[in-house]
Amino acid sequence: MTSTAPALVPDPLASVSVRDQIIEAADEYFSRFGYAKTTVSDLAKAIGFSKAYIYKFFDSKQAIGEAICTRCLTGQLLAVEAAVEAADGPNERLRAFFREILKQSLEQFFNDRQLYDIVSHSCAEQWGSSQHYTRMLLARLTTLVQEGRDAGAFEKKTPIDDVCCGIWFATSPFTNPVMLQLDLDGAPAGLEVVLGLVLRSLAP
Repeated sequence: MTSTAPALVPDPLASVSVRDQIIEAADEYFSRFGYAKTTVSDLAKAIGFSKAYIYKFFDSKQAIGEAICTRCLTGQLLAVEAAVEAADGPNERLRAFFREILKQSLEQFFNDRQLYDIVSHSCAEQWGSSQHYTRMLLARLTTLVQEGRDAGAFEKKTPIDDVCCGIWFATSPFTNPVMLQLDLDGAPAGLEVVLGLVLRSLAP
C-alpha cells in the first residue's frame, strides 16, 4: 500500500509577508534614489529576490508604486477624517478638511520628498490609487456641504454637485500635489483666502 503525500497549499499569510517585504524595500529604495530612476531589477538586487520572483507579486514597477501610494494616501485620509471630526460647526469642519489635506501634503513634501514625488506622479498619470483618494475626498466634501445645508449654515439653491465641483477646483492648488509644489510657501495663506471666499459663497 502506497501513501500519497498531501498537496502543498500556498500559505496566504506568507504571500502577504513577501508583498509587504517588497513594498517596504521599494519604499526605502524609492526614497533614496527616486521612483523614476529605479527599475524592478534594482529592487530585486536590493531585496535579494530574483526579478521573476517579484513579478509573482507585482506585475510592474507601477503596481509597486500603487501599493506604496495606497498606504500613504490611506493614512492621509484617516488624518483628514480625524481633523474634521474634531472641529465644531459646518464652517470649521470645512476649514479643517482642507487645512488637514494641505498639512499632510506639506509634511510629506518636506519629510519624504521622494515619496511625495511618487504621489505626484500617481496624480499626473491618474493611477488608481490617486483617483480613489480624490473620489474619497470629494465624497467627504459632499457630505460636509450637505451637513452644512441641513444645519442651515449653507445655501440650498445651487445643485450640490455644482457647489462641490466649484469648491474642489478653487482649492485644487492646495489639494493636488502636482500644483501644490509650485508655491509651497504661499499655500497656507492662499488656502485661507480661498476658504474665506468659499464660505462666503455658501452662506444662506
